Amino acid sequence: MNALVATNRNFKLAARLLGLDSKLEKSLLIPFREIKVECTIPKDDGSLASFVGFRVQHDNARGPMKGGIRYHPEVDPDEVNALAQLMTWKTAVANIPYGGAKGGIGCDPGKLSISELERLTRVFTQKIHDLIGIHTDVPAPDMGTGPQTMAWILDEYSKFHGYSTAVVTGKPIDLGGSLGRDAATGRGVLFATEALLNEYGKSISGQQFVIQGFGNVGSWAAQLIHESGGKIVAVSDITGALKNSKGLDIPSLLKHVKDNKGVKGFHGGDPIEPSSILVEDCDILIPAALGGVINKENANDIKAKFIIEAANHPTDPEADEILSKKGVVILPDIYANSGGVTVSYFEWVQNIQGFLWDEEKVNNELRTYMTKGFKGVKEMCKTHNCDLRMGAFTLGVNRVARATVLRGWEA
Repeated sequence: MNALVATNRNFKLAARLLGLDSKLEKSLLIPFREIKVECTIPKDDGSLASFVGFRVQHDNARGPMKGGIRYHPEVDPDEVNALAQLMTWKTAVANIPYGGAKGGIGCDPGKLSISELERLTRVFTQKIHDLIGIHTDVPAPDMGTGPQTMAWILDEYSKFHGYSTAVVTGKPIDLGGSLGRDAATGRGVLFATEALLNEYGKSISGQQFVIQGFGNVGSWAAQLIHESGGKIVAVSDITGALKNSKGLDIPSLLKHVKDNKGVKGFHGGDPIEPSSILVEDCDILIPAALGGVINKENANDIKAKFIIEAANHPTDPEADEILSKKGVVILPDIYANSGGVTVSYFEWVQNIQGFLWDEEKVNNELRTYMTKGFKGVKEMCKTHNCDLRMGAFTLGVNRVARATVLRGWEA
């Protein structure tokens, strides 16, 4: 099931639980604006190349729209729509004053030189600079982009509007980026897991974890869980997968990954088939890679008691049903991975104030937001007698619906 169908389905279930009227429901689903632009640049060899850039701005009832910009060869408009909509609910669940957006450029960043990427980013910014802004739409990095991309957008935007650090987040520290932003999504996963386990009288210490995906989110989650006494028994990434039932030596693995660009070849664990990572024996499974990895084919074989969705949309709705019948507790993506956008909000706040927080303050504030977020989700679960996913969706949709009605926007 594609991401848009699944997201719409979850939204409609939440809207029904909340008893929203059909006109309001329809207006909440329709994006505020969809932008598509042609970006033509001279390549290093002098030839011209054209790329399509886009931005879906979903909703701004609660504040400026917020969401990543990805550079990827297969940019599916449906997926971008779904991710923009998810950002609307995610920022509402986190209770930060934003709406949702998503965008990017259809290109293969691996096949472009640094100077070509810079030219492409600047042309894209020229085309959309009057549609983004500190109080309008605040982009951030996503797949294939990073702090350097944000620095180019900031510079190009500032040529038109004066120096504006708060126009993007996920910037390099030297240009107004926030301390703690790099680890934020992974740290949020840690705080979310702690909040969930606390409900069951458990703590991170002594639990066995499997982490699928060892990029920024997976590797930070692994490091922080390890430091909190959790035992990580298997990990995987694009290069391969490995397990060690006694627990992997995470500091050594992180060094190996840095030196070898992947987990493959690490001697502290036995190689396993990457496709089997999700069905390894563990207490807590953390999918931190791509969407749709837990589906009706493998859901029956999953042994974990808890699934923490660090990736966006890793569980198909069919798998959701199978797992809930088995009694597996799933902490949904729109809450579990909201640490990144929460610290992006802190970065924006620091830029507007012109005052840099120290890392301890960033991490303490993040813990506060993640803990409050979990309480909000649990209250919705009790009110509507539903699982955590619907608890999170009803919390997010309800906050956006209330703001929409209060602003007099309902159809």
